Amino acid sequence: MGEIMELDAVADGEPATPAAPTATGVVRVEKVRGRSAVTRCFAKYPLKIIVPSKVGSASSGAVWLYSLTYGGGIVSGDRISCTVSVGDGCTAAMTTQASTKVYKAVGLKCSEQVLEATVGKDALFAVIPDPVTCFSTARYYQKQVFHVSGSSNLVIVDWFTSGRYENGEIWDFSSYKSVNHIFLEEDQPLFIDSVLLEQGSNCSIAERMQEYNVVAMVVLLGPKLKHIQDQMQDEVKNMMSVQLRPPTSGGGRYAARPQPLPSQKRPPLIASCSPFGHMGTGMVARIVAVSTESVYNFLRDHLAALEPFLGAAPYSAS
Repeated sequence: MGEIMELDAVADGEPATPAAPTATGVVRVEKVRGRSAVTRCFAKYPLKIIVPSKVGSASSGAVWLYSLTYGGGIVSGDRISCTVSVGDGCTAAMTTQASTKVYKAVGLKCSEQVLEATVGKDALFAVIPDPVTCFSTARYYQKQVFHVSGSSNLVIVDWFTSGRYENGEIWDFSSYKSVNHIFLEEDQPLFIDSVLLEQGSNCSIAERMQEYNVVAMVVLLGPKLKHIQDQMQDEVKNMMSVQLRPPTSGGGRYAARPQPLPSQKRPPLIASCSPFGHMGTGMVARIVAVSTESVYNFLRDHLAALEPFLGAAPYSAS
């Protein structure tokens, strides 16, 4: 299917330069003979990066990157740091082959993943992984920082599950934190987001999340993705207006306000969309759902329009 690239791959006779000492992964995508190509790919334990020779239609010219870890998961205390540069006019997608498993914590050790990416002018970078699944007692921290220009295009899917709920581990991890920052041009903040779940002495995560087992966020930014943003916002609005419509009752303007839906009547999936940035150049969708499969279906349906750019529809094989 592809090859594991753990050494520098240099195009056009450029000398190889050593990776930053703290980085466990470095990827550079540039134009080579008019097409997007990986000109540098470095990874070291516990990270592996696979660059398949072909994913989907070759006419798209997109580069696909698969981020993996030895042992199929992140061990307590692991620290993974990866930098990605997507050059002007290039297209790249970064994904995983399965859910990212975060194993049980040893003491108070936290597992960490950091991604820092630069997206060039008229470039497209799609970060479309499978969900993070934290085992019982796990501690996990993730940070993703993106530097973009006014014409850059960015897709971020950031999502996690309640754990191995088929084994009875439902929101049983100790802590989960995910941070996403997008900076425009000279480090002007464009999107700042943080999610934190911790076990509390008065109220557990499971009690707060109730029957929902999946939390997801989708960010779409850039001129190439405007039509996908508009379509997703319209479809989410229509879907939720039906599912959350309170039962009608007489009484006109003086009728009692609708009461919160009882748990047995809550929708299996709740979604919302909000624009951000100057003139709504970006959009963020937030989803909570009872099942992982329903979120896969949501992502598959609403991101299918990325296929012409990426050569394959995200999550189509899930």
